[in-house]
Amino acid sequence: MTHYQLVAANKHRSFLIIALFTLFIGLAAYLMSYSFELSPSFVAWALIMAGAMSFVSYWFSDKIILTMSGAKPANREEYFDFYTVSENLAMSQRMPLPKLYVIEDSAMNAFATGRDQNHAVVVATTGLLKKLNRSEVEGVVAHELSHIKNYDMLLMSIVAILVGFIALLSDWLMRSSFFGRQNRDREDKGGQLQMILMVAGFLLMLLSPLIANLIKLAISRKREFLADASAVSITKNPAGLINALSKLDADREPLEAANKATAHLYISNPLKNHSKDSIGWFGSLFQTHPPITERIKALETISR
Repeated sequence: MTHYQLVAANKHRSFLIIALFTLFIGLAAYLMSYSFELSPSFVAWALIMAGAMSFVSYWFSDKIILTMSGAKPANREEYFDFYTVSENLAMSQRMPLPKLYVIEDSAMNAFATGRDQNHAVVVATTGLLKKLNRSEVEGVVAHELSHIKNYDMLLMSIVAILVGFIALLSDWLMRSSFFGRQNRDREDKGGQLQMILMVAGFLLMLLSPLIANLIKLAISRKREFLADASAVSITKNPAGLINALSKLDADREPLEAANKATAHLYISNPLKNHSKDSIGWFGSLFQTHPPITERIKALETISR
């Protein structure tokens, strides 16, 4: 499989998951609103509030995350490979050079953030820049530029709005079920179908926040595969990223600046809160990143 085919395949899978996610959100909102006899304005207000909170996070994401991670600007003299590799790759993709930052930490990791190509940031730890050679740094930077180029920050912000919407709606309905009075005569008027829909709506109220977050994590994992394949299409050198991922996989040091809210941004799980042998099928559903071994296998199909 060529890197072009791999990019196309990952895009199709991502779009399918997003389409199913949107369908799930619409169905869940309808069933919950039906079960609790909500007016359309109630549902609309939940969507507006979730959107407003996510918009603020999206618009100021770079400043918020840089502050949380304690990153500092990277200068050309001290971090020559990081700076010049980023310049060359951005120029080859006709992208503005992102702002470059470093985190003083011996753990190996990197991430990209920002609301668009003109307001993008690429951050690497000093541990990663010291332990990787120039070809491997190029693979990592290309991966992060791919996130920017593929508008992954925008996509995940939209997903966050939908997850926030369903969480808000579920929370409000949970409160109303305890403090509000529902129509008890509805089953007498509507029959068995209405009762089934009401039960389904109540179950969705309880389970939809969990389901929405699982789908969000699935989208995040697929975007990692897409960024890997896109990085190879930029560098034309699968070995650089494969070797970098192998070193990242071998590094067991957690990144102190990372937390659960920012873990999905990094090229690999920065928390190191699971062992390679302890993740089964069910546990993998809650991971922000696919296993690095799977990512390497996907990239190795390109280099054959």
